[in-house]
Amino acid sequence: MAPLASCSTAKVTGSTAVLGGARVTRQNVSNGAFATMRRSSSSQRPSQKGRWKGMDAGMDASDDQQDISRGREMVDSLFQGGQGMGGTHNAILSSQDYLSTAQRNFNNIEDGFYISPAFLDKISIHVAKNFLDLPKIKVPLILGIWGGKGQGKTFQCNLAYKKLGISPIVMSAGELESGNAGEPAKLIRQRYREASDIIKKGRMSSLFINDLDAGAGRMGDATQYTVNNQMVNATLMNIADNPTNVQLPGVYKNEEIPRVPIVCTGNDFSTLYAPLIRDGRMEKYYWNPTREDRVGVCMGIFQHDNVDRADVETLVDAFPGQSIDFFGALRARVYDDKVREWIQGTGVENIGKRLVNSREGKVEFDKPPMPLSTLMNYGNLLVEEQENVKRVQLADEYMSGAALAGSSGSSLPEGYKAV
Repeated sequence: MAPLASCSTAKVTGSTAVLGGARVTRQNVSNGAFATMRRSSSSQRPSQKGRWKGMDAGMDASDDQQDISRGREMVDSLFQGGQGMGGTHNAILSSQDYLSTAQRNFNNIEDGFYISPAFLDKISIHVAKNFLDLPKIKVPLILGIWGGKGQGKTFQCNLAYKKLGISPIVMSAGELESGNAGEPAKLIRQRYREASDIIKKGRMSSLFINDLDAGAGRMGDATQYTVNNQMVNATLMNIADNPTNVQLPGVYKNEEIPRVPIVCTGNDFSTLYAPLIRDGRMEKYYWNPTREDRVGVCMGIFQHDNVDRADVETLVDAFPGQSIDFFGALRARVYDDKVREWIQGTGVENIGKRLVNSREGKVEFDKPPMPLSTLMNYGNLLVEEQENVKRVQLADEYMSGAALAGSSGSSLPEGYKAV
């Protein structure tokens, strides 16, 4: 029997034919149609014709997972499952799976905030040196910025990253400990490689670790030094020594990846493992803002409140021993009177209805006036609360022995003098 493709005049009027191992059902199909189907089925090249030629094998350069989602409802429902069910047109991954959960951008930070020139100089030089190819120069991979609490180290880093156009991969101290041994060290390697992939795609990135000493440091003899503490220190040391060959656990192939500068903040780097903070691995920068820095940062804090620079300078000089976040807390306290007036007008029993799922929209306040006298008053109140914490140290009293109520002790009301 001659093959169907060689017939020139006969017609097939039945309902079933077998072609190339596939069963074809069609009414009144001519031999010419069978010949065309035979030639197209035997061809190894995509036809590159028709409406969907861009999705043909060898032509498709897009994301397969997204093509699967876009192809839904374009074929008969017999060949695809419903949403959430197994089927050929249900994407295995969604678009959210392609997005990094640790990458940060600082587009939400508005302009007008003060960046210390010395701080910006230190970060920009560190980042540039790690991206430059300097001959026979050993460049430390890690920049450790440390200093007192509340001095704005993290926020200054965010402003510097925004100025430099860097979207860093961020880690916090809470991610440096886990119930699973080795998990934090693995996470550091994953985040480092994630930042390296961003650099490979042509954008600057960095690994930014907040409060490194709180997660990997040893705070006195009472702090337990765990296996994860050791592995975090050892992993950072290994990455600093081999910044272009960072492998995940269990992978030992020699793969060259782009170098990623690391910036970390902390309060006391003397609590870290000493070999980690040596000069060849970590460049250290002690951040202690000058008076000019403090005035500049406070001008940014009060930029929407019409506070004169002379008043800001007077306020900064009146509290020289306070950290920078003290002035941010001071500004927040000024709104107490406005909130108190609103509560009195709304009624204490009606606060919940007005603040949660309210149909009236969010509550808005007019800007309260901030004269120097008001700022000084609230500043003194904050200082009094700080002094109370230092003066009434109940932990020492309770732990040293029985603290019974009597003629003395912490149970006495304020202003009452014991007989």
